Amino acid sequence: MNKTLIIAGMHRSGTSLITDWLGRCGLQIGERLVGSGVGNIDGHFEDLEFLNLHEEILNMNNLLPSGLVDKANVELSPYQLEKLKGIIKVKQQLYDQWGWKDPRTCLLLNTYTQLIPGAKYLVIARDFNAVVNSLIKRQFVLVDEKYMARDYFSRLVWKYIRRARRERVFYAQHAESFLKVWINYTEEILATLKKLSSDDFLVVNYDLLLEHDQSVFVLLTEKWKFALNYYDFKRVYKSSLMHTTNDIEHFISTKSLLIKAEYLQICINQYMRVNRFNN
Repeated sequence: MNKTLIIAGMHRSGTSLITDWLGRCGLQIGERLVGSGVGNIDGHFEDLEFLNLHEEILNMNNLLPSGLVDKANVELSPYQLEKLKGIIKVKQQLYDQWGWKDPRTCLLLNTYTQLIPGAKYLVIARDFNAVVNSLIKRQFVLVDEKYMARDYFSRLVWKYIRRARRERVFYAQHAESFLKVWINYTEEILATLKKLSSDDFLVVNYDLLLEHDQSVFVLLTEKWKFALNYYDFKRVYKSSLMHTTNDIEHFISTKSLLIKAEYLQICINQYMRVNRFNN
């Protein structure tokens, strides 16, 4: 029987990093992968077959193809559903074991649980404050690059006078909308976990993998029966790419969103326990 691993997690949660590790362990993660870009200099490791179709589905629903949306219940047309079935069928014919990563998968988890009933789920979690910070910093890089491409005097003014003030404004403009996106993704993930058997999913983050990658590897190979070769996660992880975070609380005007996010954070963290690896 085919073994399928669905790697699910919110944007900027470490899904690229962990998918890179799984690929180095020998998991087939896609024939054509998205390359490097802003915020992911080593690559995004997203399967273009799934990514392109996910973007098409989001477009049809009048949603941003980036998947940075706070709306659930994304609908597929009959044509798109058949295309998705076709991708899955080809993958299963070609590979005994395979998986894929694309954060937009979280918006379609209900569909995937029906189309691939025997799949295993590796859920990547990261706290909402870090995710929102990372999303804002990634987009602010584009603003920074624009000003740093100007003449010498303009660069000095930007770097030492205007940048910090503009970044604070950028946080005020985007923090709340990105928090809503994190809430949407986390709610979709939690709703799916409630439907699954506890034997069919594992919730991790990259901090946990730094200490327990061998335990995760054992679960993948001995419990879920994926044929992989161990690769030290520390060889993939680069601490230099992890940025310090600001407290987003004072940039959120709707305080009920913070209460909701904190509650969802507790819920997802309850699934992330090291002792589950050996159960």
